[in-house]
Amino acid sequence: MEFSAQQIAALVNGKIEGDPSTKVNKLAKIEEGTPGSLTFLSHPKYVPYLKTTGASVIIISEGITDEKSETATLIKVKDSRQAFTILMEAYHKQQFAKTGIEEFANISSKATVAKDVYVGSFAYIGDHTTIAEGSRVYPNTYIGENCKIGKNCIIYPGVKVYRDSVIGDNCTLHSGVVVGSDGFGFVPNDENNYRKMPQVGNVIIENNVEIGSNTTIDRATMGSTIIHKGVKLDNLIQIGHNVEIGENTVIAAQSGVAGSTKIGANCMIGGQVGIIGHLTIGNRVKIAAQSGIGSNVDDDSIIQGSPALDHMDYKKAYVVFRHLPEMSKKIKELESKIESLTISK
Repeated sequence: MEFSAQQIAALVNGKIEGDPSTKVNKLAKIEEGTPGSLTFLSHPKYVPYLKTTGASVIIISEGITDEKSETATLIKVKDSRQAFTILMEAYHKQQFAKTGIEEFANISSKATVAKDVYVGSFAYIGDHTTIAEGSRVYPNTYIGENCKIGKNCIIYPGVKVYRDSVIGDNCTLHSGVVVGSDGFGFVPNDENNYRKMPQVGNVIIENNVEIGSNTTIDRATMGSTIIHKGVKLDNLIQIGHNVEIGENTVIAAQSGVAGSTKIGANCMIGGQVGIIGHLTIGNRVKIAAQSGIGSNVDDDSIIQGSPALDHMDYKKAYVVFRHLPEMSKKIKELESKIESLTISK
């Protein structure tokens, strides 16, 4: 699909420097730009590429440079990265726009699917499930009975959504995501083994949530596991039963949150973080990668380590830890000198 610089400028509210009729039909990094491509410039480091790139249109942040390209049309905006993101969203939406039910989709006669929804081949949609306008369910996806899928959601191939799950508007679930599998609930009994406790709750995912590939979100034992609006979960994350994650919190890959822990809003949690169950993590908390969280965390804390502590205390402690072999050697030398002095007396 082809767009002119004029059309692009109108979409991102930019000012054109050059030929407004210049056409582009693909996206590229500025250092790899070729004729017909659109790119962006948001960092002074890449200013030299203005002279060498082959891109036809460049979106550039105001104030970065007064230099002009000899071949490309410039579109000046307040924030070129944000503007380029808007364009990529529009491009993605058009590129992947699909509607209709493919031949081998299996949709229950008791399900309700909006007219413009796309359902791919070999997808299954259970009884009493509803899927709202603009959503896309790709092939080999399972959505169980009594689920609710909101507007403009993207459910990629291989996603499994168990019964009674609720997913809001504008959510994206990447391949391999499992929503609503049983929580890890087992009770020891008199026969020296474990009896499974039925998991009768559900999962609620609010609006504008994105969940990365192979992430799992367990259903609640009772009540709901809740992922609030705006949350972004990376790939390979485990969210336990009855966990609650506050709005706009982001969690990086390979992290795990054990059952019944409550995480506040606007938190940033690094990769490979482990959080034990039944904790309360405050709002705006930042947790460094590979940290182990074993106690409650106050609002606005920045913590690191395993077990985690304040990140500045951790760094001070780490300085000491790095020198432990040297310190041990010096202690042994001092002990030897003290012992020799004692003997000489």
